[in-house]
Amino acid sequence: QVQLVESGGGLVQAGGSLRLSCAASGHTFSNYAMGWFRQAPGKEREFVATISRSGGSTVYADSVKGRFTISRDNAKNTVYLKMNSLKPEDTAVYYCAAGIGKTGGTWYISPNSYAYWGQGTQVTVSS
Repeated sequence: QVQLVESGGGLVQAGGSLRLSCAASGHTFSNYAMGWFRQAPGKEREFVATISRSGGSTVYADSVKGRFTISRDNAKNTVYLKMNSLKPEDTAVYYCAAGIGKTGGTWYISPNSYAYWGQGTQVTVSS
């Protein structure tokens, strides 16, 4: 079992920044690829970013590319999502997730590829 706890959400004006953190406990953190997803009211959960077990590889959704940065600190069992130039359409509950990962393909896009989830943290961007 892996327990994930997100923090760092809040209310910010458009153009502002936030950094989300996700602290993991339980199984060895470095065994898992990590992802961030978000879900706005009335919408499906969507992929935001993923990072490989070592942190050497990252992938972003087109909607956040160039504005968001995912990183991880395996010594601290924590994954981060730095969000810059926030837009009102970024408003959502943000979730971190842990998965075994695969080589090749776009497995990381599907929420079903992740076995463990945090409880989510609300991000609200005002215009």
